[in-house]
Order: sequence, then C-alpha cells, then structure tokens
Amino acid sequence: MEIFTIGFTKSSAAEFFGRLKRAGIRKLMDVRLNNRSQLAGFAKRDDLAFFLGEICQAGYEHQPLLAPSQEMLDDYKKNGGEWSVYERQFFDLMEQRRIETVLTPDDFTPATVLLCSEATAEHCHRRLVIEYLQRYWPDIHPVHL
Repeated sequence: MEIFTIGFTKSSAAEFFGRLKRAGIRKLMDVRLNNRSQLAGFAKRDDLAFFLGEICQAGYEHQPLLAPSQEMLDDYKKNGGEWSVYERQFFDLMEQRRIETVLTPDDFTPATVLLCSEATAEHCHRRLVIEYLQRYWPDIHPVHL
C-alpha cells in the first residue's frame, strides 16, 4: 500500500496541485496541528478543501491525531530544539495515542496523501507517521511528492 506525503511551502499552487493530480490523489489527510494560519496561503483548511475538490476531485480530512503537540512543536521550531529529540518525542506521542489501533489501512484508501507544511519529508513529522505505522503495517510504501 502506498501512502503519499507532501508539503506546501516553497511550492506554488500550480506545482502543489499538479503533483497531487499526477499522483492520482483522491484524499488529503491534513496532519498539521494548525491548519487555519494566514501564513498557509492556498493551504488554509477551507481554501485547501475547495481547491482539492475543484482541481483534483479529492477529499479533505483533518487528522489532528497525527499532529505533534503544541509544546513539542514550539520546543523544536521556536526554541531551536534538536530534530533527534523531536523525533523521539513524536514517536512516543504516537505510541501513547495508539494511532495504529485508531486508524486502519482503509483510512488511507483511496490514494491518500499526508500533508504538512515542510517542503521535504526529511525533517517533517509526516515521514515519522509513516515510519511508525510501518511497524504495524509492514506493506506500507511511502511516496514523498
């Protein structure tokens, strides 16, 4: 099973929605803690849901269960925390939330993409979500758009 990921920063709307269309995405799962920020431009919750339907014929779902806590995010982003600490804390949080029992592989069909703001998946929690789920669902194959 493929689970796609994408970030919206450093992308124009044309590039962003073009990548989603080419990948055949039918559902976007927003894993951001804050999905209404004015800084998000075309990726604000309501605008994003509209554009996904109009451009990609895809649905929108906000899944805060897959987002870090505000404290974790602040420690890493605002206070210059280390990625390795954030990564460990986020894995612990997913374990506490038992996301593997709340979600099922069916939640990622049809073709689903995890959205966060980071331009690449290297230092983004959307990659960590997939790595965590691979422990329980080993047939997951991440595709970073």
